[in-house]
Amino acid sequence: MNETPENAPEATTAAPAAAPAPAAPVKKEKKEDSFGVFLVKLVLIVAIFRSFIFSPFNIPSESMLPRLENGDYLLAAKWPFGYSRYSLPFSVPLLPKRILAGQPNRGDVVIFKAPPGNDVDYIKRVIGLPGDTVQMIGGVLNINGKPVPKVKIEDFVIPVSANTNCVSPEFEVMEKDGTPTCHYPQFRETMPEGKSYNVLDLGYRQQDDTVPVVVPEGHLFLMGDNRDNSMDSRFPAVEGGGIGLVPQDNLVGRATIVMWSTDGSANWFLPWTWFTAARWNRIGGTF
Repeated sequence: MNETPENAPEATTAAPAAAPAPAAPVKKEKKEDSFGVFLVKLVLIVAIFRSFIFSPFNIPSESMLPRLENGDYLLAAKWPFGYSRYSLPFSVPLLPKRILAGQPNRGDVVIFKAPPGNDVDYIKRVIGLPGDTVQMIGGVLNINGKPVPKVKIEDFVIPVSANTNCVSPEFEVMEKDGTPTCHYPQFRETMPEGKSYNVLDLGYRQQDDTVPVVVPEGHLFLMGDNRDNSMDSRFPAVEGGGIGLVPQDNLVGRATIVMWSTDGSANWFLPWTWFTAARWNRIGGTF
């Protein structure tokens, strides 16, 4: 009979080895977009932003003095009047008619494509809406048979610059510091709804007396604030000339804010002139 020694250790059973944990799946690194794909995305984002939200415009003339000066750059809101083919870059004909159409108000400053070419951006102020009768009598705007109040205020003064020359010598003034300026007679005009803005009147011109014009449905009567230096709805629609009555479908947007302004004296090869040419007091002006 076998005996277990008195101090012999008890027998033990070895535990089975733990199974190794399954390896975590290797996460594939995200492949970066190529530069070409990035450019395509950027172009799409910019196109959407410019087509449906805001778009920049520059002012190349003095037809909207005193509110807008040659060399101003502004942002136009694209949504207030809805969207048409003219809202899209290069007027791509993807929209057969205006969608989400909105009605402008008298006094709004609007950007639009002028007939008959419909390929150039213009900017004017809304004067007459569909159904309105518009007439100039002795330089005074009349809407629906009633004169629009027009009050003389201080002259509008603008320095002569690369972007600005006086329309004629009679308006040229040399300031005490030797700065040449243009002094133009300025008036405050107030629409029937109460919206006021300043206009220039340089003296009697042929367009200061016009026949009554009834604005047809779907059209607008538009004028420049520089009344004697603006080819607007008082003149027949001729490419490079007047604009006639503008179809509302040609609206592009409503002016909202001046984001930059320059007197035209900047030189790309002289970086400091980028700042000295800026008209800082005009930046941020709203409509």
